[in-house]
Amino acid sequence: MKVFSCFSKALLAFFLLLASTLQAQKIDTKIKRIVFLGNSITWQANYVNDVIAYLTVTYPDRHFDFINVGLPSETVSGLSEPGHANGAFPRPDLHERLHRVLTQTKPDLVFACYGMNDGIYMPFDTGRFRKFRDGINWLHAGVVKSGAQIIHITPPVFDELKGGDPGYADVLDRYGKWLLAQRSAQHWEVIDVHFPMKKYLEAHRKVDAEFNLDGFALTGDGVHPGELGHWIMARQILVYLCGDGVSGFPSAEKSLSANKNGAAILKAVTERQNMLRDAWLTSTGHKRPGLPVGMPLDSALRKSAVMGVRVDSLVAAGTVH
Repeated sequence: MKVFSCFSKALLAFFLLLASTLQAQKIDTKIKRIVFLGNSITWQANYVNDVIAYLTVTYPDRHFDFINVGLPSETVSGLSEPGHANGAFPRPDLHERLHRVLTQTKPDLVFACYGMNDGIYMPFDTGRFRKFRDGINWLHAGVVKSGAQIIHITPPVFDELKGGDPGYADVLDRYGKWLLAQRSAQHWEVIDVHFPMKKYLEAHRKVDAEFNLDGFALTGDGVHPGELGHWIMARQILVYLCGDGVSGFPSAEKSLSANKNGAAILKAVTERQNMLRDAWLTSTGHKRPGLPVGMPLDSALRKSAVMGVRVDSLVAAGTVH
């Protein structure tokens, strides 16, 4: 299967940073529309927008439609813990909306990042694990049946020192390992963000302990990464897509430093993509209360076209020849 990659016939092969034996990717020129599915971490959008900004700056001649339809609280397992959100609503289930999302967005490629919510913050249980596996298999089959390609992303790391759910870090280790095993078991494409984040967290926390500093953290609540955590996620995705030349960048801003307008581009991409996210979520529909209501999709797409011209202008004006 041909898979989305880094947008140039001249770039036919890359060595990847990952410890596994992943093959460098080759662009499929038919890919135009790329959809991101996931929970609140995808909805936060930092890692998504970091990826989009880098690809926009690095490959300005390729104009892709990026659509983020991450939904806070969502699972692919269909599970919801008792009293979720203080009893206000059960966790949304991707099964309820996937068909509408695929039908309306018509993606060529889907990135899917699930797992964080799927163990519902309880210790490991074989029944819950089976629900997660069944949900991921169902998601994979549904995307492929729609005619799109899918790349899975392992769940981000869970920090028990910040989250206070004993044993949940082990749950996500298991979920991440199972997803990675599907590379060989089912020939899936899987990008690992979980274990690089875990390694980074443990190494920096060890240094802090040696110097009697407050414990280093990638997240304030155990679940939702801050800017650095999102960049580690984005960097792993970009390494997979573009090779290990991306691996040395310590931040999204540094990754865009080849363009004099890098910071402005990231800001403009973020504004545009978050506006589109709200519009697409409203248009495709969901059962998660409390989210912003996006503008009508046709209006959002017209506004996006204008904003896209500004992004392109910033890229062109900042390019060093």
